[in-house]
Amino acid sequence: MPQLTSYRSLFKVPGTAAFTLGNLVARLPMGMFSVSAVVMIAGARGSYALAGAVTATGLAATGLAGPWTARLTDRYGQARVAVPATLTAVAGSLALLLCVRFDAPAWTLFAAYAATAATPNIGGLSRARWAHLLREDPDALHTANSFEQAADELCFMLGPVLASFLTGTFFPEAGTLIGAGLLLTGMLLFTAQRATEPPPSPRSTAPSPFRTRGVPPLLATFLATGAIFGSLEVVTIAYADAHGHRAAAGAILALQAAGSCAAGLLYGALKPTGSPARLLPWCLLAMTVLMTLPWLTAAALGALPPLAAALLLAGMATAPTMVTAMTLLQTHTPPDRLNEGMSLAVTSLLTGIACGSATGGWAVEHLGTDTAYALPAGAAAVALLIHTAAARLRPHRGTVPAGRRLNECAASGSD
Repeated sequence: MPQLTSYRSLFKVPGTAAFTLGNLVARLPMGMFSVSAVVMIAGARGSYALAGAVTATGLAATGLAGPWTARLTDRYGQARVAVPATLTAVAGSLALLLCVRFDAPAWTLFAAYAATAATPNIGGLSRARWAHLLREDPDALHTANSFEQAADELCFMLGPVLASFLTGTFFPEAGTLIGAGLLLTGMLLFTAQRATEPPPSPRSTAPSPFRTRGVPPLLATFLATGAIFGSLEVVTIAYADAHGHRAAAGAILALQAAGSCAAGLLYGALKPTGSPARLLPWCLLAMTVLMTLPWLTAAALGALPPLAAALLLAGMATAPTMVTAMTLLQTHTPPDRLNEGMSLAVTSLLTGIACGSATGGWAVEHLGTDTAYALPAGAAAVALLIHTAAARLRPHRGTVPAGRRLNECAASGSD
């Protein structure tokens, strides 16, 4: 029988509740910005392809800048790097708002949104603190990592709802404006909690995780998984708009995140009975099967309520897949380069989201919203094929047990 671990025990550690509160406030806009930008740009310019391309540019830029920001954070500390980086990202969001508001040339939208690439990996900052505080307890660290994944899903569940409400109730720029304010406020609260901040670490001399055996296939799997998220978001917004319910898009997307959040919390509370390498193929298979439900529902029924139910079910394999893949990445990454390895995973995810967002916008305009739902299902199948092919081509090799490596990684003070 799996062992049940209490989430409540995590917050008995002094300072954890305070930094978690600030982190959640700062993380909530991560689920708002893309939806707000798509609604704002598509409403003003009348093109989902342009909106998808702009958000894809910002996400791709974030993926490229993320590892560098993470290295600076490791070297100089969270507060010294995250605050100025957040100020830069907020300036980019406000610049995008002004460019859309005053009908600036299209290229300015890309330039402004690219500045948001300075946004720190907020979830990574929080995971680094948990790893520092729980370095002697790998089981508790697993629960904390699962909590962080559920927190990601919660923010991506509430963020689109809030963004859709703000843009639909007040004015199209409201979602971006409020999101920028929340990001800055939350980051200031988070970085003010200096007692739980991991100490800066010197530059590592270990080889890059990208050159570590087993990591590149995982990064390719993250890339395909990110394409699921990016395409699903744009296609769902367009689908709701085509059915005359644009304001409901956020709520529909929230159901997908709700399914993932619930599954992630359960997965974190239950101690896994198998190794991540054995669990990941089953998680990917479940995600592939469940991601076909929105496509089949949209094609067969063409109504919002059944689609919402399909998205709820489709999301239930997402968080377990992400937690398992991240844990497997930790078993392959050198302990003193773990933060860089996690940043490379985020880079792959964001690059996939960018590709999925751009491809989703193109598919909506050229193939229709019903057919466009084939993209998330196809991306999930590609993720499964990549992992399966890599597992068969790679000779069997022993790995350090997940719990032991997690303990080593935590002891190094890395994310």
